[in-house]
Amino acid sequence: MNFPSKLIEDAVTEISRLPGIGKKTALRLALHLLKQKEAVTESLSQSITKMRTEIKYCSVCHNISDTEVCGICTSMRRDKSTICVVEEIPDVLAIENTSQYNGLYHVLGGVISPIQGIGPDELKIDSLINRVAKVSSGDKVDEVILALPATMEGDTTSFYITRKLKEYGVKVSTIARGIPIGGELEYTDEVTLGRSILTRVNYSAD
Repeated sequence: MNFPSKLIEDAVTEISRLPGIGKKTALRLALHLLKQKEAVTESLSQSITKMRTEIKYCSVCHNISDTEVCGICTSMRRDKSTICVVEEIPDVLAIENTSQYNGLYHVLGGVISPIQGIGPDELKIDSLINRVAKVSSGDKVDEVILALPATMEGDTTSFYITRKLKEYGVKVSTIARGIPIGGELEYTDEVTLGRSILTRVNYSAD
């Protein structure tokens, strides 16, 4: 692709680094931004820079947050006796969009995958166990919902977590398999995902 300007070429190169955006789409976006008022592009640039430098990860559930502890964890309206365990942050957003769940979350940051060299120690599993083990007034966890991918890696992770939680006597459930095998929560329609949360079943590591 020939570019009339090195500046445009550099912008297209950077934009095309984003997932799902090829060079042609990146060029259209770059030209679109070029047509906008300078204040618009400056606002976009500042927002991205501020997001990258100031965003935090919740010290409790590891979701993205503007503060040390996210709004979901601190909300008095959430059911603190239930924790939904997910693989990544987009899964939290997907479940929240169903409006069918009112508990807390725990983001693992991945799933156990020996082939990729990802073991339990690389994930936020220990902090999950600590949350369940910590029994303070009003914060006792009664149920852990495993909302992990319906893949071999997801099942391995669910099995590992269930075994780790067994000694604490907490109920462990998994979302119903209305989610396609091998499917990602992020791309599941909200109705199916919502029903899967509501019709979750007990999960056993025996």
